[in-house]
Amino acid sequence: MNEDTNTFTRLRPRLQGIAYRMLGSAAEAEEVVQDAWLRWHGTEKGRLDSAKAWLVSVTTRLAIDRLRSAKAQREHYVGTWLPEPVMADSPATPEQIVERADDVSVAFLAMLERLAPEARAAFLLREVFDADYGEVADALGKTESACRQIVHRAKVQLQDERPRYVVPRETQLRLLRGFADAATRGEFGALKAMLAEDAQLIGDGGGKVPSFGVPLVGGRRIAQLYLATSLRYRGAVHFEAVTLNGEWGLLRFIDGALESAQAIETDGERIVRIHAQRNPDKLARIAAALGRELAATKLAPGVP
Repeated sequence: MNEDTNTFTRLRPRLQGIAYRMLGSAAEAEEVVQDAWLRWHGTEKGRLDSAKAWLVSVTTRLAIDRLRSAKAQREHYVGTWLPEPVMADSPATPEQIVERADDVSVAFLAMLERLAPEARAAFLLREVFDADYGEVADALGKTESACRQIVHRAKVQLQDERPRYVVPRETQLRLLRGFADAATRGEFGALKAMLAEDAQLIGDGGGKVPSFGVPLVGGRRIAQLYLATSLRYRGAVHFEAVTLNGEWGLLRFIDGALESAQAIETDGERIVRIHAQRNPDKLARIAAALGRELAATKLAPGVP
């Protein structure tokens, strides 16, 4: 492995992290990083002041272009668009746990959809990857002053949407396991007790499976839907707790096949929001990693 390849390999996790947070798709992020590699392979390294700055800039610009195209497509997306969840092992340290949960959670990536592509890039580079404004300016091809304004506006736009709770992982896992157990057994009272009164269920079926066009609000209504699933597929529903995007989440299986990946937010006492990814295209990588099949697409309308 030569020096150029070593340099790219060393920086690849950062490039992948930028691209995934920009696009909310692991597959598209890999394509962007591969495009960056091809450009890196063909450039004259001796003219570069910084390999890291060059690769970050190229990856960011490629991701911006890809996101612009994706946003046009998402305007015609059936139902609510949610990012593709990524299943991974837990981070090694408490600091890494907090960092990853804060900047790559499904809730955080869904929130970033509010931002235009350049604003999303500037915000991520500055607030997540700790780039200075000179680096942000180079990546976006703008002045530092303009980038400061972009980041400021993005922070204002998102300030009411940032996660409000910092919940210990063991507390989150205990709540998730209790919820999964109640959902498996079809215990309506226990389900309702674990959901906040104003809890939200946000689903993404991508037009491939039934889901909700708008968030379902209300702990009682959400509990009824989980009860309905338990009753309809009696004895066939199974949950597994896994790390999704740096936080504990649930995979739901029906007859042993993966049906959904559920990212769950809690306030430490009750569940306040569930992002349920049911689009088979966005579950394929998780199913393949587990060696499991995807559930049949013809489930009952309205099942979360």
